[in-house]
Amino acid sequence: MVSKANKIQIHIILSFFLITCGCFSHDKYTYKSIRQEYAKVICDDAFSTKVSKTGQYACALQEPVSLNDAIQIALANNPDNKIAVARIKQAKAMIQKANANFFPFLGFYAEYSQGDAPSGYLFKKIDQRLLPANTDFNSPGWYENYETGIKAGINIFNGGRDILNKKIAETDFSISQIDRQSVENSLVASVIHTYYNALAAKEYIKITRDSVSTVKSQLRLMNVRFRAGGVLKSDILSLEVRLAQAQEDVVLSDNRFKTALIVFASLLGVSPEAEIRLRNVDEIESREIPLPDEYIAGVAYALENRSEINKIKEQVIQSRIALDLSRAEYLPKVDLQSKYYVDDPKMAYNDSRDNWTAAVILNWDIFTGFSTKAEEEKAKARLEEMLAADLKTRLSVKLDVKNAYLKLAEAKARLNVAEKSVAMAEESFKLVKKQYEGGAAAITRYFEAELAFNRAKTRTTAAYYDREKALADIGRAVGYWGKSQDKFTP
Repeated sequence: MVSKANKIQIHIILSFFLITCGCFSHDKYTYKSIRQEYAKVICDDAFSTKVSKTGQYACALQEPVSLNDAIQIALANNPDNKIAVARIKQAKAMIQKANANFFPFLGFYAEYSQGDAPSGYLFKKIDQRLLPANTDFNSPGWYENYETGIKAGINIFNGGRDILNKKIAETDFSISQIDRQSVENSLVASVIHTYYNALAAKEYIKITRDSVSTVKSQLRLMNVRFRAGGVLKSDILSLEVRLAQAQEDVVLSDNRFKTALIVFASLLGVSPEAEIRLRNVDEIESREIPLPDEYIAGVAYALENRSEINKIKEQVIQSRIALDLSRAEYLPKVDLQSKYYVDDPKMAYNDSRDNWTAAVILNWDIFTGFSTKAEEEKAKARLEEMLAADLKTRLSVKLDVKNAYLKLAEAKARLNVAEKSVAMAEESFKLVKKQYEGGAAAITRYFEAELAFNRAKTRTTAAYYDREKALADIGRAVGYWGKSQDKFTP
């Protein structure tokens, strides 16, 4: 006949076995099952053309894509940004973990033991309050015991360690938020650069196709004149060679455009196979974006808003906190611990035989082989490192801002010159074309004028988009893009 206590014991063992087995699965820890479980967290390689009602681009691609659309999609989909968001969540959890040190702990436990050790026999029998009379303390015999209870405790004094650890966790959280701003600042600038690279490549295709059309038209005209004996065969062959070169330029421009779209898709966090169509250019001009007009104002803005500057500030603060934390190891720790429990050889518990204990415990490391001193020196050196890194970061940011403004000035000057040159090249080409058709200019002169016109148009296109990219780069250099996501809400 199975006793009631044994039935309880069997039920506990079976329940523990079933719960433990239920927690494990052969397929739970495979890559495929994990991706399926968290499919809503991370987008798959495939893309969708649907946009959520909230206006957020979660695993979505809207076509044709404007620059504002692209920025919003990248901020929602780009893996680097998702990594930064996940790290913010981790840092927030660490703050909650640090806060837990200020609360008491409460735990439940149960144990079963048996043996013939004299100390074990005596202590368990005494806690059972069933110690037999005339017990032989040297050979008391075999014992069996079930014990169930609860434990509770709270730290009374910790030398300020818990407060300092919380402050470190809070600075980690701030740093993770700043890291996300850094990612978004670089990401938005990269999206703008790639978007304009794609538009420039698209313009190059148009320029090269216009060149092909021009040469074909001229070739048809020269063939008519050749059959009438008005031009040489060598002129026809030269035009055919020029046509082949123009067609090759179309192929190269088309490949550049496709390559730019692949890079663009990668930044958006969608599959490279996605067919992306770009909308008309959205000009990013200083009149639309409140960017500083001059270098001095730009540096002042950058020193307040650039994520790298704000991050190193937090790291300096964190290093100073860590120094105090290392010094806290010289101080003692005081804890309050208590326990309430019952013992019985057959789990027949009775509140008349319960037990409780309470204690205040002091722990103080008097000598640790100078390891505490070593940790303090390490923390001091870490603080000095962060102060030096602070200076380096400021100098680096100033240099970055200076280069960005110089590139903008260069791009504006190039665009001004290119716009003038394309008008002159077009007029020159028209004149030479008439001269060639009238027999007053050689075929080589015609090619030179046509090539100069195409190059002028190419330079103008490149200069225009270089100016737009230079403006975007100033936004990145001063830290504007990391704090202005709402600017791009469609």
